[in-house]
Amino acid sequence: MRTQVAIIGSGPAGLLLGQLLHKAGIDAVIVERRSRDHVLSRIRAGVLESGTVGLLDAIGASARLHEEGLRHDGVELLFGGRRHRIDLSRLTGGRHVTVYGQTQMTRDLMDHRAASGGVTVYEADDVEPRDFDGGKPFVSYRKGGVAHRLDCDFIAGCDGFHGVSRASAPENAIKTFERVYPFGWLGILADVPPVSHELIYAGEARGFALCSMRSATRSRYYVQCGLDERIEDWSDARFWDELRARLDPASAEALVTGPSIEKSIAPLRSFVCEPMRFGRLFLAGDAAHIVPPTGAKGLNLAAGDVHYLSQALIEHFREGSDAGLDAYSARALARVWKAERFSWHLTSLMHHFPENSPFEQRMQRAELDYLVSSDHAMAALAENYVGLPY
Repeated sequence: MRTQVAIIGSGPAGLLLGQLLHKAGIDAVIVERRSRDHVLSRIRAGVLESGTVGLLDAIGASARLHEEGLRHDGVELLFGGRRHRIDLSRLTGGRHVTVYGQTQMTRDLMDHRAASGGVTVYEADDVEPRDFDGGKPFVSYRKGGVAHRLDCDFIAGCDGFHGVSRASAPENAIKTFERVYPFGWLGILADVPPVSHELIYAGEARGFALCSMRSATRSRYYVQCGLDERIEDWSDARFWDELRARLDPASAEALVTGPSIEKSIAPLRSFVCEPMRFGRLFLAGDAAHIVPPTGAKGLNLAAGDVHYLSQALIEHFREGSDAGLDAYSARALARVWKAERFSWHLTSLMHHFPENSPFEQRMQRAELDYLVSSDHAMAALAENYVGLPY
């Protein structure tokens, strides 16, 4: 089989890239090692920047998002027992974010790709990008015990942090930057109405908590926990009690509880790989960078990468110019590092760090006090939260 662009990974980044290229008349085949149902089972982010929504609009895959997505014009920071609203819309000239689950977005992209006749190979074993440092790259894989070869002009690695794409790049060509945080997030999904119509970021002495939602009837809650915590030690009752203890009295009183339908613990890290191009292999999304979920940037950063990469590939095939491809890594990384800074800053601001001295704890509180008392400081947070321009 031959295609113009071989895409490894059928998460949102790979699917979005495939459809942007399809709309431009460029052939792309997606190779995914997991099943379609497994990809859809992943519980991930749910806050979309306007730029991400715009890309979905551009390919015609946003109808359900606009029908079911929740527009958010603000977020709340909770500390010292009080909630402080950051008016995103007022501070950014009318911009906002949209709450819409990544699972729903992925399903929409899958359905749109199937309707357009795009080829996706699921349950492909031993996927490997090959000869991308020369002029004739290809992707090898096995399907049903049979070896396959997908010849192409370019390979896009959209297969996540643990995928094969970055691991296939020459070790001496990669520079990585990483911060592993000394805590994780214990999260649950429950079919209960959210405690507030906007997200609440709580940074109290007991530790961070986040109140978010996937819809008006499904909520997603998190509490900061130790890296040595075990899921089996957290009953639903224990989780709800701990969440209440980290909220203000009014929120704790309004909290509606119910049985969890998903429960997991995720460690937090910041990670960047440089560069994001190796010959004819290009990395996008989590294959190249990870952010702590505090700033809701992971999925949106992947969409930004795909925006730059799709533009560069379209320019190559339509105009015969490699200027966009040559600039891709630098353009993407410039935006990535700004989002890394924001996610690191918000994580540092809102979490309890066990190693912090009393002085550092006071500085953390002083920073929060300053933030909510200054329109300029709130505007900087709001500008980053709704998403920096491409």
